[in-house]
Amino acid sequence: MAKKDDEGPIGPTGRPYHGFPTPPKLDSHGPARIIALCNQKGGVGKTTSTINLAAALAGYGRKVLAVDFDPQGALSAGLGIPTHEIPTVYDLLLDLKRDPHEAIVHSAVENLDVIPANIDLSAAEVHLVNEVARESILARVLRKVTPDYDVILIDCQPSLGLLTVNALTASHGVVIPLECEFFALRGVALLIETIDKVRDRLNPSIKLDGVLATMYDPRTLHSREVLERVVEAFGDDVLETVIGRTVKFPDASVSGQPITDYAPEHAAAQAYLRLARELVARGAVA
Repeated sequence: MAKKDDEGPIGPTGRPYHGFPTPPKLDSHGPARIIALCNQKGGVGKTTSTINLAAALAGYGRKVLAVDFDPQGALSAGLGIPTHEIPTVYDLLLDLKRDPHEAIVHSAVENLDVIPANIDLSAAEVHLVNEVARESILARVLRKVTPDYDVILIDCQPSLGLLTVNALTASHGVVIPLECEFFALRGVALLIETIDKVRDRLNPSIKLDGVLATMYDPRTLHSREVLERVVEAFGDDVLETVIGRTVKFPDASVSGQPITDYAPEHAAAQAYLRLARELVARGAVA
């Protein structure tokens, strides 16, 4: 990478890389800051980013809860969590008197817990449509476990329906994983509009924590041009850390491990550790 005078190496976003320091250990835990990883386009790296960011933050001593909020249950599967014959997030949404701690599963990663999901969650929107304050039901569920964690990450489904609105209403911040591919850019304006509506009508405190470029391939002109356009559109909201494309991600998913455990020395694992440090440095995570 080239260097500018008196600055660090220039990263893929065209800005100097900062050497984000290792986060200091926390003296105490909680209350959690809730972050939704959201994009209505599928296949942009939401689940992969949720799993690996959660594991990276856990590795830095943060107590992390990952909420699988996608009926496909990919986050649960990616961490080797069973999703049948146990309480899931769907059960918590339908019965607010239920203790959400009943649905929390400890993962194989130290400091990382999961509230799993399965295909039952696909029926949630139908059941919730007539509920009073239906957009804030997840917020009421998570309120009961917030004191136990430093950060709660919500893996949203690829949709802007009621479940995603619930996730945005419950969250303090949003990270938008965005594939470095032209069609991934097209729907971002609609997502930003949805976040603005949620801020205006339901959750005034929600903020954009960052746009995370994923599946970046520096060898292709297309990837470089798309990333350049993302930086033009979002400026400093684009996170410096960029996640490259690699076959290690599906390999890690099959093994039921985050890449930080499966291949800790790989560049992709190092990228998610850097992302964790960047979010701490930005104040998005304690």
